[in-house]
Amino acid sequence: MGDNVRYTEKVILPIEGMTCAACVNRIEKVLTKVEGVQEANVNIANEKATIVFEPDKTNAITLVQKIEGIGYHVPTHKVELAVEGMTCAACVNRIEKKLKKTPGVTEASVNLANERATVTFQGGVETSEIIKAIESLGYKASEIKENAQEESKAQEERRHEFIEKKKRLFIFSAILTAPFLVYMLGMTGVVPEYPAIIYNPLFQWLLATPVQFIAGKDFYIGAYKNLKNKTANMDVLVAMGTSAAYFYSVALTLMGEVHVYFEASAIIITLVLLGKTMEYIARGRASDAIKKLLGMQAKTARVLRDGTEKDIPIEDVLVGDVVVVRPGDKIPVDGELIEGTSAVDESMLTGESLPVEKKVGDSVIGATINKHGTFKFRATKVGKDTALSQIVRVVEEAQGSKAPIQRLVDVISGYFAMVALGIAVLAFLIWYFIVMPGEITPALISFVSVLVIACPCALGLATPTSLMVGTGKGAENGILFKSGEFLQNTQKLTTIVLDKTGTITKGKPDVTDIIAFNEQSKEEVLRIAAITEKNSEHPLGECIVEAAKEKGMDIPDPQSFKAIPGFGVEAIVGNQEISIGTRKLMRQNQIDLTPYEEKAQQLESDGKTAMFMSINRELAAILAVADTVKEHSKEAIQQLQKLGLEVVMLTGDNQRTAEAIGKQVGVNRILAEVLPEEKANEVKKLQDQGKIVAMVGDGVNDAPSFGNSRHRYGYGNWF
Repeated sequence: MGDNVRYTEKVILPIEGMTCAACVNRIEKVLTKVEGVQEANVNIANEKATIVFEPDKTNAITLVQKIEGIGYHVPTHKVELAVEGMTCAACVNRIEKKLKKTPGVTEASVNLANERATVTFQGGVETSEIIKAIESLGYKASEIKENAQEESKAQEERRHEFIEKKKRLFIFSAILTAPFLVYMLGMTGVVPEYPAIIYNPLFQWLLATPVQFIAGKDFYIGAYKNLKNKTANMDVLVAMGTSAAYFYSVALTLMGEVHVYFEASAIIITLVLLGKTMEYIARGRASDAIKKLLGMQAKTARVLRDGTEKDIPIEDVLVGDVVVVRPGDKIPVDGELIEGTSAVDESMLTGESLPVEKKVGDSVIGATINKHGTFKFRATKVGKDTALSQIVRVVEEAQGSKAPIQRLVDVISGYFAMVALGIAVLAFLIWYFIVMPGEITPALISFVSVLVIACPCALGLATPTSLMVGTGKGAENGILFKSGEFLQNTQKLTTIVLDKTGTITKGKPDVTDIIAFNEQSKEEVLRIAAITEKNSEHPLGECIVEAAKEKGMDIPDPQSFKAIPGFGVEAIVGNQEISIGTRKLMRQNQIDLTPYEEKAQQLESDGKTAMFMSINRELAAILAVADTVKEHSKEAIQQLQKLGLEVVMLTGDNQRTAEAIGKQVGVNRILAEVLPEEKANEVKKLQDQGKIVAMVGDGVNDAPSFGNSRHRYGYGNWF
């Protein structure tokens, strides 16, 4: 049985030059014919091919060669390496020769003076393979990470320049095409006739020629590449249709005819350029979601090496490194606390608004924010193994997927261009030999009409473009779909599962209750509490200060301040000793809470966090803080219910808190105290009941738990 198991690898290659679904189908056909390729999935929206293959039968370089062999381009990458161990020019020559012989490397330059190697290589080649090639000669090599960041920035700049070029080309074409619109309107009588020059065939020829051969240049190049490989796509139809109209009009102009068709070729090219410009802009927006995820990462890390603290790029952090994190810092990688305590804001990952207390032995996750206290942790996962990197990788793969309907469309589109061309030729022959024998003008008009109607290739473009725009607009609003399949399946939904914190609620704590004792007013309690918490870095303290500011209170500095991790804070305010914190802090100060426990428990039963405040060792007040419901949550849930959808709340919070929130927004079915790794199982139970389920949450933590589930995967709000 073990002999039947085949080891496979997956590679994602960027591809440039695709214009429509026919290109997608063509590339997939070529790739699937390569021995060892088990699956090839090409997506025009993100211009990438995801290929699963057996490495003992083929490799990424062969796949790149196959793609470029049919007229498309797999862009190259550049990496800068630090090389140790070189002693003379012979070393340089030896390394350069080795690199140039490495499959996929197109250029290599080694500099002895600064001990660096600059290598240009094709997509599909890993930097690690290049490093291995150098180290096989006995030298030591490592990637200079800053250069990788610059390369990423350069790629983004190239994409921006490409879009700007398309915009300029469209504007150029639109300016020259505008008189043709005037000409057409004048002929219909909709507007008064314009100067006679607009109707002059020579003037129209002058306008149409730059549009045809400058604005339309890329269509001719694409058509040539396709016809050279015995295939056809939208470029072929656009080039043939507009060329037929253009050259026929040229012939008529030379013969002295006034009824020409320059406007047809010019307007078609302009409109197709407009569509392509919009498409490229939409593609860029769809990729912004990945950039936002990557933007969550810290750029540097403070590590202990050789007994000293060093700030290094996050890419250079190694498993086992001891990392120092100070208040306000982003945690750079995943790890385990080995010294100190703190409160960490994990809201971007878990969606929970309140910070999580961390002590020795607890795990911390990269990209979360340290709110209070300095601590040290040992890195356990770095680079592509961190939780955030895994989510980014899955999102990238998700963007390369297809909806079932798109797969059908791709198959049809593969034959569409040739069928359209065949119908155009047939129309020409019928008109020339049967309908109006010997009359070339109506026959040619029929030929051009068929190509003009078909050339936008609406069938092949509509599905991937609508999916791309749909997912792109969703990403702009924090909604990411695992794949086109799930976007297509949203029409079948019966149940919406909502995460609580950050989805139904604001995800940010607010002061909700102030219960004052000893005849003190609530305003005075809030003022004293805000002064006490003014220098606190804890989010609960910050929300008390914010509540006082909203009421316009003056908040001077306390005479003294002391933070007690895990307990609360103490301060001197107006010669009074103030303590705010947990039951543990009150008991430590020998304050009896028995008479007040009922009120505190009542607040906690409503899903609120109760903080005790004492003045001169006597309990003065209880302040309650809670994550409050968003303004429009109840309304949104009611709208979902009116659509016939069942709404379920799924949360890791305790049952009392969940029920309190559920009651406020009108959700009756509540699944509480569910750990992130158990959420997928809860949704699976709903699916087993025959329900089609979508999960909505604002925390990245919801994503990994749904990795093998069929309903959604995500960051922000994902489906």
